[in-house]
Amino acid sequence: MALVSINQLPENILLEVFTHVPARQLLRNCRLVCCLWRDLIDLVSLWKRKCLREGYVTEDWDQPVADWKVFYFLCSLRRNLLRNPCAEEDMRSWKIDSNGGDQWKVESLPGAHGIDFPDSKVKKYFVTSYDMCLKSQLIDLKAEGYWEELLDKFRPDIVVKDWFAARADCGCTYHIRVQLTSADYLVLASFEPPPVTIHQWNDAKWTEVSHTFSDYPPGVRHILFQHGGKDTQFWAGWYGPRVTNSSVVISHRVTRNPPPAMAQP
Repeated sequence: MALVSINQLPENILLEVFTHVPARQLLRNCRLVCCLWRDLIDLVSLWKRKCLREGYVTEDWDQPVADWKVFYFLCSLRRNLLRNPCAEEDMRSWKIDSNGGDQWKVESLPGAHGIDFPDSKVKKYFVTSYDMCLKSQLIDLKAEGYWEELLDKFRPDIVVKDWFAARADCGCTYHIRVQLTSADYLVLASFEPPPVTIHQWNDAKWTEVSHTFSDYPPGVRHILFQHGGKDTQFWAGWYGPRVTNSSVVISHRVTRNPPPAMAQP
């Protein structure tokens, strides 16, 4: 029996086969096999199929996508880059920058003179004391799977969120600072709003802080996330701001004009 080349299959069948091949293998290995495979792997329709198969979009998706290949990779990498954001592992993964007063502590919701968090899945929070308490995480983007060309040419949105609340019976001051830095830790963009002061006898309501970094300079390799604060009554114990459910997520931008074609990751 004569051998038949896989390339004799209809292109639509080859595309269907490629939808089941891991994306990085497609670009690193399969794309180099021959001109036919390269051209098929570069087709927009292949990456649309892969997005549909993985559930990143639905059949009725109607938002414009500048580059479906980049869209696929950003969706596959999308997650909260902060570890232990809701204090389920005590203080693990956090660097303690300031540990004033009676130091950082983890408590269970709703806490004394507090209210439940809007998301019932969040069960705990970090709480500060009567002198400054700050903690941070430094995210290495290359270690998290984001390669240089993706970051520098496409510059996906970097969405930062945090939640804070005060005790109803004590005032407090909340701080947040987020910096995008280079490989040498030079600050390329930052978000550092003025501290938020909440007065004594407040409603203990949880407040969300959100910021999106867009069109930042090329060269971003790390993200520094830092937050905390202290109470304003100088009471012994843990009466400062409570923080939980923090997140740093890298997200696609569906309305951006496409830059030059992306090389292999």
